[in-house]
Amino acid sequence: MAILLALVSMCATLVGGYVAVRIGDRKHLVLGLAAGVMLGVVFFDLLPEALDQSSQRVLGVPAALITAVVGFLTIHVIERAVAIHTGHEQEFGTHTHGFESVGLLAAAGLIFHSLLDGFGIGLGYQAGATVGAAVAIAVISHDFADGFNTFTISTLYGNARKRALTLLALDAIAPVAGAILGTLIHVPPGVVGLYLGYFAGFLLYLATADILPEAHAVHPSRLTLACTVAGAALMLGVAALNH
Repeated sequence: MAILLALVSMCATLVGGYVAVRIGDRKHLVLGLAAGVMLGVVFFDLLPEALDQSSQRVLGVPAALITAVVGFLTIHVIERAVAIHTGHEQEFGTHTHGFESVGLLAAAGLIFHSLLDGFGIGLGYQAGATVGAAVAIAVISHDFADGFNTFTISTLYGNARKRALTLLALDAIAPVAGAILGTLIHVPPGVVGLYLGYFAGFLLYLATADILPEAHAVHPSRLTLACTVAGAALMLGVAALNH
C-alpha cells in the first residue's frame, strides 16, 4: 500500500510539473489548499502519533517534539545552504546563463526531500494504516508543489527545458524509491515515533515557509485563505473519523 500511494505521489509531482508549463492564474488556490492539508496532517495525525509511539523524554521534553524541531531546522538549513528559497521565485528577478548550477542544486534538494517523503510513507505504515494514509495524503498534497517548483526553478535559472524535465522525472521517482526503502527496513516503534516527529517538523516548514508564502505572493486573496482553512478542516474531519 505504501508503494502504491507513493506512485500516486509520483503522479502528483508530474501533474505539478505539467501545471508549471500550462497553468493560468489559479495556482494559488491549489497551493493554499495543499498547505492547509499539510498543517492538518502535522497537528492532527503525525504529532499525536509520534507522541504515542515514543515515550522518551529529553530534559523533560518529549523526544518526538525535539525531533520535530530538528526536522523543521533541517530543511531550513538546507534551503539557506543552497542560498535559495523555493517560494517567491519572482523575487530573484530574471536569471539566465551562469546560474544553472543554482537551479540544479535547488532541484536536487527537492528531489532529496521527495525521497524522504516516500520513506515517511513507508515508516508511517509501520506505525499503522491510519498514520500511513495520513502521511500519504500530506505527501501527495505537497508533491504537486514540488513538481511545480522543480520545473519552474530549474528553468528560471537558465537550465534547458530538457534538463528541467529530467529533473522533474527524478523528483517524481524519488518518493517511490523512498517508500520501497521505508517498507523494507523494519524500524522499532520508538524510533518510528521519533521519525514521525522529525517528519512533522519537516512538513511544517514546507507548509509555512514555502507553500503558504508562495500561495499568497501574487494573489493574497481571501479565497486562498479559505482554501487553506478548508484543507486543515478536512484533515481534522479525517482524524475525527479515524478515531
